Amino acid sequence: MRSKPTTNTPPAEAQPAGPMHGFRFTADELSLLTTPAKCPEHLAKLGGVDAVCDGLDVDRSVGLSSHLTSMSPDSTVIAMPVVSADRKGDSLGPTMAHRSEAFGKNTLPAIPQKSLLRLMIQAFEDKILVLLSVAAVVSLSIGLYQDFRPKTSDDTGDALQKTHWIEGFAIIVAIVIVVLAGSINDYQKEKQFRKLNAQKEDRTVRTLRDGNISLISVYNIVVGDILLLESGDILPADGLVLSASSLKADESSATGETDSIKKSPTTDPFLLSGSKIVEGTGRCVITAVGEHSFHGKTMMAMRTENEETPLQVKLDKLTELIAKLGTAISILMFLVLIAKYIIATATTVGFGSLPNQESVTEVLSRVINIFIAAVTIIVVAVPEGLPLAVTLALAYATTRMLKDQNLVRVISACETMGGATTICSDKTGTLTQNVMTVVKGAIAQSIDFDDRQGTADASLAVLRSCLLPAEKNHMHQTLHDLVLEAVAVNSSVFERVNPESGKKEYIGSKTETALVNWIQKMGGNPADLRTQPHMETVQIYPFSSERKSMATLVKLRNSQGAAIYRLHVKGASEVVLGYCQNILVAHGSQVEFSGASPPERRNMGRIIQSFAKESLRTLCIAYRDLTEAELNGLIQGKGRLAVVKAMYEEGLTCLAIVGIEDPLRPGVKEAVEDCRRAGVVVRMVTGDNIVTAVSIAKQCGIYQPGGIVMEGPRFRSLAPAEMDLVIPRLQVLARSSPTDKQILVSRLKHLKETVAVTGDGTNDGPALKMADIGFSMGIAGTEVAKEASSIILMDDNFASIVKAMMWGRCVNDGVKKFLQFQLTVNVTAVVVAFVSALLDADQGSALSAVQLLWVNLIMDSLAALVYATDLPTRELLDRPPESKSHPLITIEMWKMILGQSVFQIIVNLLILLKGPDLFGFRELAAILTTILFNTFVWLQIFNMINCHRVDSHLNVFKTIFRNVYFVIVFVAVIVCQAIIVQFGGVAFKTLPLSGGQWAICIAIGLVSLPLGAVIRLVPDEIVHQCLGPTLRRKLAAPTHTDHHAVAHDDIDFEAIIGPQVTLHANDGKRDPREMWRNAISSVQTELKVFRVLRSARRLDRISTHSRSSFSSSIREAI
Repeated sequence: MRSKPTTNTPPAEAQPAGPMHGFRFTADELSLLTTPAKCPEHLAKLGGVDAVCDGLDVDRSVGLSSHLTSMSPDSTVIAMPVVSADRKGDSLGPTMAHRSEAFGKNTLPAIPQKSLLRLMIQAFEDKILVLLSVAAVVSLSIGLYQDFRPKTSDDTGDALQKTHWIEGFAIIVAIVIVVLAGSINDYQKEKQFRKLNAQKEDRTVRTLRDGNISLISVYNIVVGDILLLESGDILPADGLVLSASSLKADESSATGETDSIKKSPTTDPFLLSGSKIVEGTGRCVITAVGEHSFHGKTMMAMRTENEETPLQVKLDKLTELIAKLGTAISILMFLVLIAKYIIATATTVGFGSLPNQESVTEVLSRVINIFIAAVTIIVVAVPEGLPLAVTLALAYATTRMLKDQNLVRVISACETMGGATTICSDKTGTLTQNVMTVVKGAIAQSIDFDDRQGTADASLAVLRSCLLPAEKNHMHQTLHDLVLEAVAVNSSVFERVNPESGKKEYIGSKTETALVNWIQKMGGNPADLRTQPHMETVQIYPFSSERKSMATLVKLRNSQGAAIYRLHVKGASEVVLGYCQNILVAHGSQVEFSGASPPERRNMGRIIQSFAKESLRTLCIAYRDLTEAELNGLIQGKGRLAVVKAMYEEGLTCLAIVGIEDPLRPGVKEAVEDCRRAGVVVRMVTGDNIVTAVSIAKQCGIYQPGGIVMEGPRFRSLAPAEMDLVIPRLQVLARSSPTDKQILVSRLKHLKETVAVTGDGTNDGPALKMADIGFSMGIAGTEVAKEASSIILMDDNFASIVKAMMWGRCVNDGVKKFLQFQLTVNVTAVVVAFVSALLDADQGSALSAVQLLWVNLIMDSLAALVYATDLPTRELLDRPPESKSHPLITIEMWKMILGQSVFQIIVNLLILLKGPDLFGFRELAAILTTILFNTFVWLQIFNMINCHRVDSHLNVFKTIFRNVYFVIVFVAVIVCQAIIVQFGGVAFKTLPLSGGQWAICIAIGLVSLPLGAVIRLVPDEIVHQCLGPTLRRKLAAPTHTDHHAVAHDDIDFEAIIGPQVTLHANDGKRDPREMWRNAISSVQTELKVFRVLRSARRLDRISTHSRSSFSSSIREAI
């Protein structure tokens, strides 16, 4: 769904131009601290954190004074004053109301839900519905005139039956159905979305007011409030850190950065609304709330008006074309009939007042009849069932898409997705799970596991069978138990129950949470492992940036009851491995200690390097056992730091190397491959570093040889013309900001691409809104992302986008099938009506009004139901997407429309003109009209099957029986037609037909099927050459890559995209510079192999695992 460019949205309440109520700052000045980005320069301009507190009249140790106004009913005091009564807050100062007036409230202006009536009015503004309304009014007016005008002696048959009003009334009913169906569907979808986004209960936060720690509603937070922060808290507003103890925040939802960011008053004091505290405690002062906060401004930017979709634009053009053609034919028919009447009358009886001449009254009557016949052409030409077909297709698709985990907020986004040519996907939380996970590792050097390859279970069985040598650690323990203990004990992660889901979750840094989740998969319970009766925690050494590690010392009891002290250490692989003097090595079920000799260290280093090449974050897990005497010897006479250093550097044993990453979501790789198969380009746009981005892009299949990888700052600095050259081959955009994503989307739309954007974070909001289709995550997605998107993925699975694409293409195909069917009927009806009016002296119609009503019911409502309820198939992915300039009616469709129309026109005119001679009767004209009516209906029945495909495939029955509605409608129409013909009588002006006559009618209709096969076999090129140049240009089907056809030979891409990207394009020419680079690379490879060979002088001393590692290093070097 596309959106107009965002403009500055006026706030709900007008803010003062300058400071109010004694404050030094305005809301806008404070907002600049965090929006559009964190700004240390502006904080320095304001005087720093202390100056901000003074300017807001807040005491850092007491908080705001709530005694100046009544305590909110949502506030609960949970602790008594923490300071003395002598405080600044006791002096009279601004009240809470003053703060709300000066800086706003922590709420956003509510978006009033559109009423059903308003949605109906909007639906009625569609151009084709306006045209239908005009046609309905004209048809109804003429019908009422014909039915209730004064009767003359010449009026017989149809003129005496008051049925001419039915056609106009039927069109009005169709309009009402379309308007109601569309508006009710939109109303229900909006209610469903509001229900999804509604908070189950009001969230409370801990604040400091009057020196008391109080729980208050997030909606009652005001600027100047001091919040008490702890792990698990989600920031309700923007703020500045006042104090911090190991405070870290996860800002991935706002910035896309996966790493937790350390917060302190001096380094990074900025806290963004919507970010999550993952570690530590602290206090902050609120600086921006509501629509002035980072979250609020992003939400307000999402409130833009929707634009028309590609299908709507094409349908509007088709409506205008039909109106023009219908009007032209109507005028032509009116002029021809007037000329015929004047010539015929003038050459026979003439005009005058004599008895045998045409009087003025008779002339006026004739002219009115001619005018009615001419206007009827316009009514017949208008495809009144088209809006119903589109509405039913979208309504049915959006309902079924919900079962495929796609909640469609904007109903037209469904059909827009069918024409998507590119998808710009966020990495964190969209392609990946946004959950750091241990995916690979080497335990005891030789026990490898890779969760991505499914080898974890086999490795787990080996771990459980390996018994550690008791003489070394004095504990009878399996390797499996030691790994569980090492991770569970040496961790600052704690467990809590999520108040929203009711499920248990771990709170802490993403790295430590990944390790804890890993041992839980291995069968360990972290809580139980920490509280074992034979274990006692002696000392915890928090993470140190100098040592790049953390450690925990525990006291154990062996089977004899003797005390054993064990130090568990984890941290950066290279650093911790450097401390290790021993390495555990497993041989089968035997585990032994191997000295950390240079070859062994190199072997472990190769493991670390291999993980790093896969962009895994590596950790080394080590431990050391000490007897009580050994520990006392280390402690005596040494300070704390000296003890830690001694324990680290004198005997650590390397237990395992593990690799951690944010893994792909299940099905992502297959979904990307499906997109490529469907001709849709998937691009990754992420805030992560370029190495990680390329690694993930390779894993999921986004990055391919010949693709371009760039970083956001470099891309942002390019000129628009350079961007247009790079973008067609751009596959990964790393280190990108939200602005970079918006720029990319805007340039893609400039290149006539239909752009889909996926994202789950607040930072994705603007790009989601700007895109033609925005996908947000229903589980992990923020409120901003959901508000900005047009489709919500309820299962957060990128693979669901493929299902949305299939449904979108199915909707577009359904509309085309209906158009192919109805335009065939319309062309036939217009020509037959035109010819019959020319041949008939009374300008009468070949079919009665009631018969036309039944035909319209078949070709409008029932056909719309049939084609709107087709189910998508994987076959839809076997073709490229249609660009925005692709014609709505293709060459294949025009072939079928014209071919079937010519056949139906010939059949109907033969029956109309030569029917008595062909069927051998002349006495009953009613039999002839019944045969004409029955044949016409059977032609439409079989053409309904024929139009079930809009391509050149011959098998039109392939997917028909998957559509239950088609079978029901097909059978129902046949039964009803038989009843109408045999028992219609006076109402339908039919007479019962004999078996032979029925056989003739059915046989003529059946010819539509083989004729359709013959038409499909006619080469498109022949039809294309028969058309004029103008029509050929309009019917040309340009692909979405037409603008990509740029001669790249003379373009220095490396100068544009920077030296950090290596291109693999093969343009058929060898650049001399490329040949030199290849030669240098070959020499470097040979030198690498030589160094590896020289480092392994004695292969017989290398372990089995080392041999395999040696071989792999050779392969890697080559």
